[in-house]
Amino acid sequence: MNGPLERYFGEYGGVYVPETLVRPVEELTAAYEEAVRDATFLEELSRLLRNYAGRPTPLTPAQRLSEEIGAEVFLKREDLLHTGAHKINNALGQALLAKRMGKTRLIAETGAGQHGVATATAAAKLGLSCDVYMGTEDMRRQELNVFRMELLGARVIGVDAGSRTLKDAINEALRDWVSNLRTTHYVLGSVLGPAPYPAMIRNFHRCIGDEARRQILEATSRLPDTVIACVGGGSNAIGMFSAFLEDRNVELVGVEGGGCGKGPGEHAARYFGSPTAEGKPVPTVGVLHGTKTVLLQDADGNVLPTHSISAGLDYPAIGPEHAALHDTGRVRYVAASDHEVLAAFETLCRWEGILPALESAHAVAYLLKEYRNTGKTILVNLSGRGDKDVETVRGIVGTGRASISGEDG
Repeated sequence: MNGPLERYFGEYGGVYVPETLVRPVEELTAAYEEAVRDATFLEELSRLLRNYAGRPTPLTPAQRLSEEIGAEVFLKREDLLHTGAHKINNALGQALLAKRMGKTRLIAETGAGQHGVATATAAAKLGLSCDVYMGTEDMRRQELNVFRMELLGARVIGVDAGSRTLKDAINEALRDWVSNLRTTHYVLGSVLGPAPYPAMIRNFHRCIGDEARRQILEATSRLPDTVIACVGGGSNAIGMFSAFLEDRNVELVGVEGGGCGKGPGEHAARYFGSPTAEGKPVPTVGVLHGTKTVLLQDADGNVLPTHSISAGLDYPAIGPEHAALHDTGRVRYVAASDHEVLAAFETLCRWEGILPALESAHAVAYLLKEYRNTGKTILVNLSGRGDKDVETVRGIVGTGRASISGEDG
């Protein structure tokens, strides 16, 4: 966690913000770099992660699933953290930093609601006020998490602009931050935005990969053959991947939201690409929410609508470090369709008694699709639990069917 924060990852990253935000992001960079050299700050954060959030999280051998598919599968259980997802790692880190900076108010954006819940939780724990911006479409999909945030004392502000999803919530949160810089810290929820956010948030999540690497070595005396994580902005994935980047024999796979098709508005897979004049989709580079990265846009540079069954992956851009890792070939980025995700959700429920978040189920879906009968050791990051998604799944599947696939597990 020590050392200067990267501003760029290859050609990606940087600070593309209005002039009014240049100084605040510079102050945030300096505050973070000072804080992580302070033993008192690090000890307090470690204590909160251990005694409040519940770190370290377990590494669970998926024994029945492993036998069924012919591979040795381990699940990193971020779903067992307080609030139900990995998001609390970053929320506690940023909230503690904000308090150190003298801020009294936190704002955040949220898609699936988990980052909003985590930020509201951190604010309550540290005595800060909290407002969370959320697209009204996501509020409809995640009513339970909206109520959880309100119970925690946060005000949830619905965003009706645009597609009424995560992208639009970020737009409104940035506008709020510009207007309230003296009192307010923006707790960005993924490895997106202007520097220092991508590197800082990665560092707050690095504990995921560090723990998992140590745990799998203890369990198997060797590193995994493959590590799989879902990728929206990509915070859970980069937290996991960071610990294995130098282990060249470990395959790293990020799974995007493949949605229900390959046309505009049918998916959120940046490496499906944006449509060109010739009709062939290619990944395109642009600037969104303060960073230069790969995103879904049309030929005129307008951001395209996205779709994913999981609200947390329903975003048009990928984190800049992920874009750089794609270009170097160190991480392979793939997609899982909504149908594959629903089947994976049910499979993990039936075979292991674990309800994964629909986001995490993307990683499970790709495991089931590509690694059957390989005999490989696969580490899957289970970034969150699926309680929040039960109503969504029920609405799609209906209550009259015993199984999504039509078969009992």
